[in-house]
Amino acid sequence: MSLAIPEYSMLTVRREEDLLWVALANAGRANALSPVLLAELTDLYRRDLRAEGVRAILLSGEGKNFSAGADLEHLRSLLDAGHDDNLADSERLRGLFESVLRQEALTVALVQGACVAGGCGLATAHDFVVATEDARFLYSEVRIGFVAALVATYLPLRLKGADIRELLLNPEFVDAARALEIGLVNRVVPAEQLRRAGEELVVGILRRASSESIARTKRLLLAILGHPLDERLNLAVEANAASRATADCKHGIATFLETKKSPQWR
Repeated sequence: MSLAIPEYSMLTVRREEDLLWVALANAGRANALSPVLLAELTDLYRRDLRAEGVRAILLSGEGKNFSAGADLEHLRSLLDAGHDDNLADSERLRGLFESVLRQEALTVALVQGACVAGGCGLATAHDFVVATEDARFLYSEVRIGFVAALVATYLPLRLKGADIRELLLNPEFVDAARALEIGLVNRVVPAEQLRRAGEELVVGILRRASSESIARTKRLLLAILGHPLDERLNLAVEANAASRATADCKHGIATFLETKKSPQWR
């Protein structure tokens, strides 16, 4: 199925079969999250990409750094903003993070150099983060009086509470090795291997895993976050039962019964 890619000014988008390669394309400003870039990312990630034949998105940043966080000109405009303006701006940031979290294709962030504040939030909202050895991560919000409020809602999908607390309260850079140790990233590779490592990761998953099952699992992980145990179990029972009626599940069971092997999904 074809994918009609809009004309974006701050993103480059290229499709290779069922993979969508996306790059933040404002290297001169360290891929800072300007209102335009934020809107373009949200527009892309809100699309039903699975329905368009895309099974995975790989997001990178052009230049030396993945993203320096908030755009300085936009920050300057907030000095005179009122509550309604600030609320609307926060809602736009929520829209970005939520669009990434709810995107049902597999999502992978490929990170090099600095990955700061909103840029760090963008990367870690993805299902997987592959980082270069020189990558550095920082939630810097408390340095300038902000609260990293939105990322706090989904970091529990990645990290234990003590590590979340340290990352958000102690605004120091975390290097790639430490990020891997605490689970902020999933793989660390030499810079020249970043793209290949990301592709190998997603291709390996897509061969072994049903995209329908991936999408349903992602929905469930978001739905159960923060609920009491009995509510989580209720949601899980419903998800388990519903998955059994899907074409992918029926195909998987039939293939296993016939061959004693799982299907090759890609």
